[in-house]
Amino acid sequence: MSTFHIPSRIKIDITDKRAQHILYKYLQIPSGDMSSKNDSSSHQTAVVIDNGSGVCKAGFSAEDTPRLVFPSIVGRPRHLNVLMDSLIDGCVIGEAAATKRGILTLKYPIEHGVVKNWDDMEKIWKHTYELLRADPMDLPALLTEAPLNPKKNREKMTEIMFEHFQVPAFYVAIQAVLSLYATGRTVGIVVDSGDGVTHTVPIYEGFALPHATVRVDLAGRDLTDFLAKLLLEKGVKLGTSAEREIVRDIKEKLCYVSMNYDQEMELQQDTSRSRDKQEESYELPDGQKISLGSERFRCPEALFQPSLLGQEVMGIHEATYHSIINCDMDLRKDMYANIVLSGGTTMFRNIEHRFLQDLTKMAPPSVRIKINASPERRFSVWTGGSVLASLTSFQNMWIDSMEYDEVGSSIVHRKCF
Repeated sequence: MSTFHIPSRIKIDITDKRAQHILYKYLQIPSGDMSSKNDSSSHQTAVVIDNGSGVCKAGFSAEDTPRLVFPSIVGRPRHLNVLMDSLIDGCVIGEAAATKRGILTLKYPIEHGVVKNWDDMEKIWKHTYELLRADPMDLPALLTEAPLNPKKNREKMTEIMFEHFQVPAFYVAIQAVLSLYATGRTVGIVVDSGDGVTHTVPIYEGFALPHATVRVDLAGRDLTDFLAKLLLEKGVKLGTSAEREIVRDIKEKLCYVSMNYDQEMELQQDTSRSRDKQEESYELPDGQKISLGSERFRCPEALFQPSLLGQEVMGIHEATYHSIINCDMDLRKDMYANIVLSGGTTMFRNIEHRFLQDLTKMAPPSVRIKINASPERRFSVWTGGSVLASLTSFQNMWIDSMEYDEVGSSIVHRKCF
């Protein structure tokens, strides 16, 4: 693991000290395993913001973890004259909105990985800078985007950063590519599943391959809605936008992926003994306790069997297989050997083992399949952005304000790809 090749066709040296600092922790590499050649102490620190559909991660380049992790939500009071003192531009943002969810209507500005409400997105970015105590006019900004993001969205993001926040330099990077960088690879396929969308993205020498990228509009938010439906069948009604946040917490704390779904469902139905063994309790904010049995594995099973949600889309293992077979024949072996899981929806217990099991059934018997599931993969996109913005050879890839003034927002297509 010595060099990166990234889309500028510049060879990037990962022996850069600042990048090493991050990768030591993320990859758990002993410092003696990577020699230090470059002193990048003269680099200007950049703000790195991972715009997730459900969670925003933000911090500074050359740091190994984000300083901020908060829900990408904007809340507005359901009733007039409520929370007047704590409102910012008529709304409550992030963690504060999640805490006061009982009296707010919550909205996510990003849906299925794409920004749908730019006013609310701008509020979240403003909130981010305030919490970081950073002046956007002083620091370059690296933001993330979903694969296959519409061109007009990339241009709008660029415009807001230069026109409203007046950043001195800007770059937007594809989330899956950053996840791969976080593992020290430049070749592989990333299965990135967050709150709003799932993508399988083959990457070769730092280039995402759009013709082989598969998008599946099934991710964490859909699983949360599915779990709410399963709970409703038990007589537990959690239907409001605020109560959905409770369901999400239940999902993240209690759900797991079954290695044999049909068998586990049969056991659940056959004996009360196995049912008791599977059940876990969760205490609601009002003190009421609810028990979850088969719901714990039925919810994430939809990642492998989307038909449980009534959706005619591919499961994550099928999407991965189709991405790989759409790659050139010469690349397929490397793709199977470098599968990287990324995003919060890949954090379910057992998911990597079930994924390997199901993909093995579809893949040629001669191929070696290896799955990388870092314990920190919830933050792998942000970590990759921190690595990228810290590298010496990346510094001439920023879009600066002079280039923006000369060309306009379309400059993003020329420099960020």
